[in-house]
Amino acid sequence: MPRDDINWTPSPGAPTDEPRQVRRILKLFKPYRARLAVVGLLVGAASLVTVATPFLLKETLDVAIPQNRTGLLSLLALGMILSAVLTSIFGVLQTLISTTVGQRVMHDLRTAVYGRLQRMSLAFFTRTRTGEVQSRIANDIGGMQATVTSTATSLVSNLTSVVATIIAMIALDWRLTVVSLLLLPVFVWISRRVGNERKKIATQRQRQMAEMAATVTESLSVSGILLGRTMGRSDSLTRSFAEESEGLVDLEVRSNMAGRWRMSVISIVMAAMPAVIYWTAGMTLHLGGPDASIGTIVAFVSLQQGLFRPAVSLLSTGVQIQTSLALFARIFEYLDLPIDITERENPVHLDSIKGEVAFEDVEFHYDDKSGVILDGIDITVPAGNSLAIVGPTGAGKSTLGYLVPRLYDVTGGRVTLDGVDVRDLDFDTLARAVGVVSQETYLFHASVADNLRFAKPDATDEELYTAARAAQIHEHIAGLPDGYDTVVGERGHRFSGGEKQRLAIARTILRDPPVLILDEATSALDNRTEAAVQDAIDALSANRTTLTIAHRLSTIRSADQIVVLDSGQIAERGTHEELLDQDGRYAALVRRDAQLEPTS
Repeated sequence: MPRDDINWTPSPGAPTDEPRQVRRILKLFKPYRARLAVVGLLVGAASLVTVATPFLLKETLDVAIPQNRTGLLSLLALGMILSAVLTSIFGVLQTLISTTVGQRVMHDLRTAVYGRLQRMSLAFFTRTRTGEVQSRIANDIGGMQATVTSTATSLVSNLTSVVATIIAMIALDWRLTVVSLLLLPVFVWISRRVGNERKKIATQRQRQMAEMAATVTESLSVSGILLGRTMGRSDSLTRSFAEESEGLVDLEVRSNMAGRWRMSVISIVMAAMPAVIYWTAGMTLHLGGPDASIGTIVAFVSLQQGLFRPAVSLLSTGVQIQTSLALFARIFEYLDLPIDITERENPVHLDSIKGEVAFEDVEFHYDDKSGVILDGIDITVPAGNSLAIVGPTGAGKSTLGYLVPRLYDVTGGRVTLDGVDVRDLDFDTLARAVGVVSQETYLFHASVADNLRFAKPDATDEELYTAARAAQIHEHIAGLPDGYDTVVGERGHRFSGGEKQRLAIARTILRDPPVLILDEATSALDNRTEAAVQDAIDALSANRTTLTIAHRLSTIRSADQIVVLDSGQIAERGTHEELLDQDGRYAALVRRDAQLEPTS
C-alpha cells in the first residue's frame, strides 16, 4: 500500500519551493532511519580510521624511522594496514545498507505512483497519453536511482570526511589549512551554478523522454502498426521518432557537459594544492617563519589529498541533487493529483446484493469548462430487470452506465444500489456488484486462462470451462493447440472481435455480478458474429439487473424498460411496443435500423 508520507498533498496555494521539496524527499527515508543510523555510524568510523592514517605516517617519518625504533615502526605500519582493511569493510557494509534503503525508497515511490493512478477516475486517462504515464514510472523514477541509492550516503560520508579531515589539518598546522581552504567558497558557488543549469536541462530531458515513450507506445502497438502500415505512414513515423530522438541527444549532451569545464577547473586547482602546500612551507621556512617537520608536511599533504576526493565528490553530489530535484518534482506532481473518486471514511459494505439500480435527478459534467452531459435523469431499474439506453452519439449513454460502477461520479443527484448511494459503498461491494462488458474488449498479453482468472484469481479449471461454455467460446478455446494456455497476444489481436467479446463475457460470468453494464458490446460486429455473441449475452444477463447501452436496436426489444436520451436528457421511455405506438424518436431509430439491415 502507498505510504501516507509519500502521498502528501500540499494545501491550496502552498509554495512548491526547493526547501519544501527537500523536506518532502527526506520524509521518504523516515521509515528507514534505523538503517540509516547504522550507515552513519559506519561512515563516522570509516572517517576516523581514514583520518588516523596521516598521523600514523607523521609518527613514522618524524619518530620511528629517524630514531630507528623498529618496534614502533612495525606497529605503525600494522596500524596503516589495519586502517585500509577496516575502511574497506566499512565501505562494503555501508554500500550494502544504503543501496538496500535506496531501492526500498524507489519501490515505495513506484508503488505510490501506481497506486495513485489506480485510484484516478476514468476522465484522467482519457486526457493523458499512456506513454506519459509509463514514462513517469519508468524513466523518472529510474532516473532517481543514483540519488536515492547512493547520494544520501555519499553526502553524509563525504561531509563527515571533509569535517574530520579539516579538523585534523588544523591540528597539524592551521596556517597551511587556511591556505588550503581559501578557494572553497568559490568552489561551492560554482557547483551551485552548475546544479541549477543541469536541473533545468533535466526537466526538458524528462519531458522529451515522456514524448518518446508516448510515441513508442502509440505507434508500436498492434493498432498503431496496423494504422501506420495501412495509411502508408511508416516512414513518416520513423522520421518523426528520429527527430524526437535527435532532440534527446542534444539534451543528453547538454546535461552531461553543463558546467563540465568549471568543474574541471575545480579539479585542477584541487590537484595542484599539494604543490602550493610544499611551496608555502618552503617559503615560510626561507623567510624565517616557524618551520614544520617533514612528517608534518607529508601528513598534511596526505590529509589535503584525502580532502580532495570527498570535497570534489561533495560538490558533485550537490549538483546531482539539484538535477534530481527536477525528477522528484515530476513524481510529486503525480502523487499530488487530486483523487475525485474516493471511498468514504466509514463506507457501507453489503454482504447480499439484490441489484436494484436507481438514478435520482442525476446531473453530470466533466469539469466547469465542459457543458452538461446528463441533466435531470430519473430512472429506477428493479432487481433482475433490464434497462436499455438508446439515443444519438454524444447523448450521454455510456456516461450514464459508467456512473453505476463509479468510473465517474455524479455532479448532481445520486445513483443508488439497493437504496444505498454508490458513493457510500465500499469499493469491494461495488466491484462485486457491477460487471462491465464494453465494445472495446481489453485482454492482457497472457494466456486465456490468466485473462479469465483476472475476474476470479482462485477459479478452478472447471469453473473456467463452465463460464466459457456459457459464453459459447469453450469449444473454440479447447480446439487451440495450447487450449486455455494459449497466449492471446497484445490486446487479444490473435482472436477475432467476436471471440474477444465472448472471452470478455466469460470473464464477467466468472465474476458473477448481480448488476451488468453492457456498453454497445455488439455494435462493432457483423450480423452473424453478433448473433453468436448475443446468445452469450442473453445467458450472461439471465436473472441479473442489466443496463444495455445499445447501438443496434434489434438487441434490446425485449428489455423491460427502454430510455431514449437526447442531449443528456430523457426524451422518451417505455417498452418497445409502447415507444413504437408513440411514433417518436425511438420509432424513428427503429425505422432507420430497418433501412440499414441487409436485404439478402
